[in-house]
Amino acid sequence: MKQYDAIIIGAGHNGLTNAAYLAKAGLDVLVLEKNDYIGGAAVTRELEQGFKYSNCSYVCSMMRQAIHRDLDLARHGLVLVPYLGTVNFGDQLNDVLVDYPNESAGYNEWRRRNPHDADSRHRFETDLARYAQLIRKTLLRTPPDPTSFKPRDIHELLWLGKTFFSIGEKQLYEYIRFFTMSATEFLEEYFDDPLIKAAMASPGIIGTALGVDSPGSAYILLHHVMGDVDGNIGAWGLARGGMGAISNALMSAAKSHGAEVRTNSGVAQVLVENGKAAGVVLENGDELRSKIVVSNLDAKRTFTKIVDRKDIPERIFKQASNFKIRGSSGKVNIALSGLPKFIGVPDNRYINRGGQGFCGSLKTMEKAYDCWKRGTWSDDPFIESVIPSVWDPTVAPPGQHWMSNFIQYCPHELADGPWTPEKRDAFADSVINKIERYSPGFKDLIIHAEVRTPFEIENEVGLTEGNIFQGELTIDQLLFNRPFPGYSQYRMPVKNMYMCGSSTHPGGGVSSACGANAAREILMDLKKANTVPEDDFYDE
Repeated sequence: MKQYDAIIIGAGHNGLTNAAYLAKAGLDVLVLEKNDYIGGAAVTRELEQGFKYSNCSYVCSMMRQAIHRDLDLARHGLVLVPYLGTVNFGDQLNDVLVDYPNESAGYNEWRRRNPHDADSRHRFETDLARYAQLIRKTLLRTPPDPTSFKPRDIHELLWLGKTFFSIGEKQLYEYIRFFTMSATEFLEEYFDDPLIKAAMASPGIIGTALGVDSPGSAYILLHHVMGDVDGNIGAWGLARGGMGAISNALMSAAKSHGAEVRTNSGVAQVLVENGKAAGVVLENGDELRSKIVVSNLDAKRTFTKIVDRKDIPERIFKQASNFKIRGSSGKVNIALSGLPKFIGVPDNRYINRGGQGFCGSLKTMEKAYDCWKRGTWSDDPFIESVIPSVWDPTVAPPGQHWMSNFIQYCPHELADGPWTPEKRDAFADSVINKIERYSPGFKDLIIHAEVRTPFEIENEVGLTEGNIFQGELTIDQLLFNRPFPGYSQYRMPVKNMYMCGSSTHPGGGVSSACGANAAREILMDLKKANTVPEDDFYDE
C-alpha cells in the first residue's frame, strides 16, 4: 500500500494552500474532499444554466498578497478586482446613503446628510486602520505559547509586546478598550446619523453570533477591514469567475508541484497507531496511509467526529465540544433576468458595480439578532448584497445577472423544530420581500433562487452549524487561544496530526493564512526548506 507524506482532509481554500506549500517543498501530498467539487465555502457552482453562483463566500479582501505572489496565483488564473461604491438603505424607503469610491464624492455625500459625521469619518477610519495594522502583522505569524519557555515563543511574545506598545500608552489603552466594546458603543463615539452608524456597523455582525450591542462586536469590525485588494488596504474585491476561481488557482498551484486531489472521498476516521496519526479511513471503507495528517475541518468536527475519543485527552474532547461555533448566517443567491433598480439610487456605473446594504438602523439590526436568539429569523433582516455580473460577464448570460444576498441572522436550530423545505422557503420570502420594498418589480426579475440556511451550509459544505468562520472570533477564541489553549501552533494532541482550517489562527475569511501558517510549522518539524512567508512584510 502506498504511503503519502501528507494527507489533507478537506479541499477548502486553506487545505489547498497547505497542499501547495507542502508539495512545493517536495512532499508527496494527497488532498481528500467529500464533495464532487473542490473549494469548500470558496466555490463557484452552476446551479441554474448559465449562472455561476459564489453560493457561500462571495467577496474577497483577506487573501494575503504575500501568498498570492509566492504561489504565483495570477499565473494560475486568479484575478481580483476591487468593487466600487456601496449603497445603504435605511428603515424609510427614501433614506439612502451612497458611498462613492471617490474620496471627495464620498465626503460630499456624507456632508449632505450630516456635516459632523463627514468630518468624523477620517478620524474613524484612521483609528480603525491603526488597530487593523497591528493585527495584520500577526496574520502570517504563528501565535506564541505564553506558557512556554522555548526561545521561539519568548521571542514571539517579546515581538508582540514591542509591536503593541509601539502605538503609545494612550492608544494602547484605547486599543484594549476597543476589544471589549460593542460596535454600537464604538460607533457612537464618532457618528450621529442613524443610517451612517448602521452602515458602519454592518461588518461587526457578519458571520458571528453577536449583535451590534454585544460586547466584543467592535473587534469584528476590525476583522473586516484588515485585508486589501490590489494594494488598497481595507478594500473589498470580487474574483473573476466567482470565489471558486480562488480555490481553482490554489488547486492548480498545488497540482503544478505534484499534489494529488481526490473528490468524492469523505474521511470517516483518522487512523491513530501508538499515539501517532498514520492515515485515514474513507467513508467507503478504504484505508490510506500517510506520515502526517492535516485536518482542514473545523475543530469541533475534527475532534468529535473523525478522531476517536479514546485517541485524544478527554479535556480536548470537552474543549472541542464546547468550542463556540454557533451558526448565524444564511445566503439567498438569485438569478435575474435584468438589473434591478433601487429607490433613490442614481443610475451610476460606479454605484452599480458595488454592493447594497439593507441595514436599516442599529435598532433594526439588534431586533434581527433578538429573533435569532429566540430561534427564528426576522421579517426585516439585515442583508448584504452584491451583483458581481455587473462587471464580470463570466458569471451570468448576456443581459442577465446574479445577485448574492448574505443574511444576518439565520439560526441553525429553530425553536419550532427542524428546518423543512417550507421553512426554508419562508426564510427566503423574508429576504426577497425586503429587497422588493427597495426595488419595486424585483420579484418579476427572478429566474431562480438558491436558499442556504445554516442547515444546508453544514450538510453540504461541512461547516459545523453553518458557521462561516469555523468558530466565533471572540477574544476568548483568538491568537493563542485558537482553537484551544496549548494547541494554537497547528500541532494537535495526536502526534503527526495538524490543523490548517479557519478554526486556527488567524481565523475565518478567505485569507489562506491558516493553511500557509500550518504548512510552515509542518515543514519546520520535518526540517524541510520552505518559502512560506513568516510575516506580511510585503504589504506593510
